Amino acid sequence: MIEMIGRWLNFICLNVCGFLLVYSYILSVMPVTRAERRGEKAWKECAIFRNLNRVIEFILLTNLILWTQFPIPELNWIVYENLLIGIIIGIAILIPSLVIWIKGLKDAGKETFIPLKEKVLNKGIFKYIRHPQTVGGFPLFIVFAFMLNSLFLVVWSAIYLLISVPIIMYFEEKDLVKRFGDAYIEYKRTTGAFFPKVWKKKEK
Repeated sequence: MIEMIGRWLNFICLNVCGFLLVYSYILSVMPVTRAERRGEKAWKECAIFRNLNRVIEFILLTNLILWTQFPIPELNWIVYENLLIGIIIGIAILIPSLVIWIKGLKDAGKETFIPLKEKVLNKGIFKYIRHPQTVGGFPLFIVFAFMLNSLFLVVWSAIYLLISVPIIMYFEEKDLVKRFGDAYIEYKRTTGAFFPKVWKKKEK
């Protein structure tokens, strides 16, 4: 009985934290929109939410790990009988993801932790893709799922990313257009969101 309660608590926490991460992330990337109602303090609040995001991410990753000890029996599907295969797939996703994520953190600089009113839009990796930290960071959930050899977590993570990433990007870019105006609209036109644009759109 206690073990079953633990399984469901972890499952509920996994989904609640998934929702909270999206909500907190949206609040952290909308300083201009929130400043319209809350004034200049909204910028500091966004920085707080960005730190909160990391706490929620840690809890969420902990939930993924705990799933191996407290799975719901009906959802306890494995990727492969051979655990090594899942680890190899995870590493294959992990290496390029980490490279892109770290490069994105480096090139974003302080903007990673504190929203800036003035920001160079096309510096480093941002010259090629608009959201390198998303490309590199969010796949880590799938990496963990493969390494834990849980098909349920792979499916859960994939669905979570397909739903959450477009929602977050919509609100973030809406605020960035308010922050940088035509400069960001032009940046969106010439730079891919997650993959480099092979060709640029021609001026009309």
